[in-house]
Amino acid sequence: MVSIKDVAKEAGVAISTVSKVLNNYPNVSESTRKKVMDVVDRLGFVPNAVAASLSSKRIGRVALLIKLNLNTQASDEISMQYISGAVHRAKELQLDVITVFTSMIDDMNVEEVTSYFESQGIKGIIVYGLTTKDKVIHKLIGSGRFKMVVVDAPMVNETTSSVSIDNKKAQYEIAKKTITENKCRKVLYLAGEDFGYVTGERLEGIKKLCEEKKLKLSVRNGNFSELRARQLTMRYAKNNDCVVCASDLMAIGAMKALIDMDIFRPVCGFDGIILMGYVGKQMNTVKQDFVKISEVALDELNRLMKGKEGRKVTVPHTLVRMRYEDIIS
Repeated sequence: MVSIKDVAKEAGVAISTVSKVLNNYPNVSESTRKKVMDVVDRLGFVPNAVAASLSSKRIGRVALLIKLNLNTQASDEISMQYISGAVHRAKELQLDVITVFTSMIDDMNVEEVTSYFESQGIKGIIVYGLTTKDKVIHKLIGSGRFKMVVVDAPMVNETTSSVSIDNKKAQYEIAKKTITENKCRKVLYLAGEDFGYVTGERLEGIKKLCEEKKLKLSVRNGNFSELRARQLTMRYAKNNDCVVCASDLMAIGAMKALIDMDIFRPVCGFDGIILMGYVGKQMNTVKQDFVKISEVALDELNRLMKGKEGRKVTVPHTLVRMRYEDIIS
């Protein structure tokens, strides 16, 4: 087994210098850092006790980079399903997995993030919840240093693949179903956050539908927040025939507001989270299989790590009507 002493000798530096590089100390020159990490890669050195204990049968170590939804006090069901799917598939593929939350690297630049992942022996990264604001992650993707898969973002290059459902089509379909069933003419649409890629794609879907059906569309930014959706519904729902939401969490907020206002407006959501079944009213929604999406992302990352080029992968979705009876089995 390669030791830290072997790395130091090969790189021509002190053992303490190797340790500083692996632990991301700031007072190491970039040229020294690069020299040490090149030797780490070439010798296949596993730099910490946890990784060193991994079975020799493992063929790689990957990171799940997850952004938690801070707009709700409820548990982040979607992220938990992502992690579940990834861990299950990684075991089958003999890949070791660590979970990293974006809050852990928010204050790092791209060089520091790269060193952080390299110090963990990471060869591939799956990014969940990437937005246009995440400039450091964009640079990491562009660097080609790691094999990467982005979930719900359109980045594709030689070392990066994209995995998602067809958000534009899904939003079009669920809104059409709800609007047609209720003969709506005026639509209040609660969009997601300004910087989210899925926000733009889903907005394209509702706009396409309203243009085709000649419906009056009013768009408000709900920021994927249950509270914000409630506030917007209270203010604008009376002047519209239905409320179409870009997430289930916002649909829950909208429906609760309508109940409190004692008026009926059909509401539809997007995602198919279990929590939606407890709202007390049936609602149409787009059902995403987040476990399956994560499994597909692991398959795609494994493919990239075997030397294949990046590509776009589209995962199927379904339209469902969430009921309490459907979630208590």
